[in-house]
Amino acid sequence: MEILPIAFDSMGVRSMATVIKTDLRITIDPSVSLAPYRYGLPPHRIEIERMNEKWVEIKRSVAESQIAIITHYHYDHYNPEEVEIFEGKKLLIKHPRENINRSQLNRAAYFLEKLKNLKAEVDYCDGKSYEIGNTYIELSQPVFHGVNNKLGYVVEVFIEHKNKSFVFSSDVEGPIHEEQVVFIIEKNPEIVLIDGPMTYMLGYRYSARSLESSFKNIRNIIERTDVKCVILDHHLLRDLNWREKIQSLFDFSTQYDVKIMSAAEFAGVKEDLLEARRKELHGKI
Repeated sequence: MEILPIAFDSMGVRSMATVIKTDLRITIDPSVSLAPYRYGLPPHRIEIERMNEKWVEIKRSVAESQIAIITHYHYDHYNPEEVEIFEGKKLLIKHPRENINRSQLNRAAYFLEKLKNLKAEVDYCDGKSYEIGNTYIELSQPVFHGVNNKLGYVVEVFIEHKNKSFVFSSDVEGPIHEEQVVFIIEKNPEIVLIDGPMTYMLGYRYSARSLESSFKNIRNIIERTDVKCVILDHHLLRDLNWREKIQSLFDFSTQYDVKIMSAAEFAGVKEDLLEARRKELHGKI
């Protein structure tokens, strides 16, 4: 099994686009976006160029994949305007009407209407499992997108191939709640990719209690599974000081010989937190 992060916040864009190569090629959450405003500033030209570059990579990856998975209907995880990339693909999508908020309900309906014009095999994947060739795919029951159901729900993804295993958490923003962790611990992956705590909004949209709960849950994953590598990214990597904010987790993980890293580091590329650097890019520092 090969895990290839394509586009992530640690790479300068809002995304969790990831490719898994087994005897299949699977692309998870094939989309990319930018924060419309950060520090009161719009995206810098460099951010826009990076987003366009990453979208080309994502489309190429989907073209080479047999399966695409969409964990929820936020634009950094799916793109309803270029659905032709899914022509001829098996498309596993979060249920468009159940365990969903109003915004994502409307977006999902629009997406499905666009998909009608394609020859794509679409399946609502919440809580389901699939065996295709030598690859096993299982989706969790829906869990909160973050603190509560205000932003809707996401499904987590487990993939196993020849005794190698991987879990993709989607947007759990922590994970904050035990319900978001149960699937990860039950599946006991070798590598887990987690949407880390939203430290850049600490005290505003993210409480100290949520942060401590996230730390506790990540420690539980490290303690109670055979995980070798924890990839933390997405919301966490919108904070330039993310490493010092989670230093206690780095210290804890060394006791278990578990590596914690960003998606960029895992992919072997330089971290480039463009959104978090937007003031600098606009010459405001």
